[in-house]
Amino acid sequence: MADTTQRPRRASTSSVPPVIAPRISTTRVSFENDASPLAPPSVPFAASPSSSSGLRPPSLQSLAFQQSASSSHPSLASPSNMHLQAPSLSLNYIPAKFSRPHSPGSRLHNRKSAIQQLKTSQPRGGGRAAFALAESRMPEEGDEDYDGWITGKDEGKTKPRLRWNRFKWALFVTNVLMTAYTLTALVFLLLTWFNTLPDADVIRTANHSELVISTVAAALGLLTSLIGWSGILLNNRAFLGIYCLLLWISFAFLCAPGYITYKRRAFNLEGKINSQWSREIGVGGRLKIQNQLKCCGYYSPFVEATISQTCYARSTLPGCKAKFLKFERTALENWYTIAFALVPLHLIAIVVSLLCSNHVTYRFGKGMMPRAYRLNMSSMAVLMDNYASQLAEQYNFPASNSDVGLRRPRTGSQGMDSLYFDKYADGPAPSIGEQSKSDSYEMEETKKVTTM
Repeated sequence: MADTTQRPRRASTSSVPPVIAPRISTTRVSFENDASPLAPPSVPFAASPSSSSGLRPPSLQSLAFQQSASSSHPSLASPSNMHLQAPSLSLNYIPAKFSRPHSPGSRLHNRKSAIQQLKTSQPRGGGRAAFALAESRMPEEGDEDYDGWITGKDEGKTKPRLRWNRFKWALFVTNVLMTAYTLTALVFLLLTWFNTLPDADVIRTANHSELVISTVAAALGLLTSLIGWSGILLNNRAFLGIYCLLLWISFAFLCAPGYITYKRRAFNLEGKINSQWSREIGVGGRLKIQNQLKCCGYYSPFVEATISQTCYARSTLPGCKAKFLKFERTALENWYTIAFALVPLHLIAIVVSLLCSNHVTYRFGKGMMPRAYRLNMSSMAVLMDNYASQLAEQYNFPASNSDVGLRRPRTGSQGMDSLYFDKYADGPAPSIGEQSKSDSYEMEETKKVTTM
């Protein structure tokens, strides 16, 4: 009596009724190129002791039950529910298990008790840990808003408090510093361009290239910080990626004026000033420097001087070389000192952006798989179709065309020979509804074959 009760149980879990096999192979033609290779299967139609530790495809009986359910409920095949029947993007993705909603009232951010609870409990999925082996990755039905963000908690009466994690605080602090020094530098540079600061004419005339590069660096740094604010406050990972990229570009523009000014001051500054006065700045530039530094001519009023109301042949003003050289040494030293002093802060901002930009996906948003990647009945049918075809190819089932269909003998778990038919192997695969209509006919044909 014990043997008779165990045999049907093994047959229900490991053997495949002949009527199921034609439906499994029907979608092989249309989706054969889309499916990715699966892991090597175990012995066909027999449970393996090691299968409990790894990924195991669902049974073929469950697939038949889903297809028969769709045939018994025509509303599932209506145009309004076509997204349930169309294969999803998860055909190449087989999850180990499904995640569940968070416990009601649990706080998972920045609380010692919640952190301790997470350490001792099962992980809920999301972040880098979601890609580990056998981790929760996908939600269940009806948990679109299990965090209470849209509908609120306590029947919509309360909203969850916004809590920033340490990654967002690090981004916030570094972006505040970057916004502060780029905005300050841009203000001083604009005041220099508008000739508001003292000695601004000398800088605009003698250090025009350095002034242009510094202005571009400050403007680009301010734009980068604004993009960073967009990514931080909106939790937008695209903005954070652009922010990280622009940090490197602004870092290059930050180092450029510091390098140029240091090189100009350290290597033959006097010879560069001599060449600049006689060849580059022109008459208008000499006049601006003479009026600003209160000097006349380069060595004296008789050497490369520009005539003005204060500079003429009998003027008592000294030459401009000594004052101009002293001014350039001081200005260039302050210039590259400020530029190189901002480099460590900028490097810290780059490192923080690289390490903390993933704070948006720390729990994969809400910890849910996107809808386009969720499994549905059609996706499971395609997966099981490919799995069954790989089993047939691996164990070399003979195939021959006949009037009835493809007849492939196999040996079941109980040692009894049985047959299944694939009459759609050479033609287009019908839909699930068309397959369900031929269930009665296939059952009759199977009974005739098995009784022969």
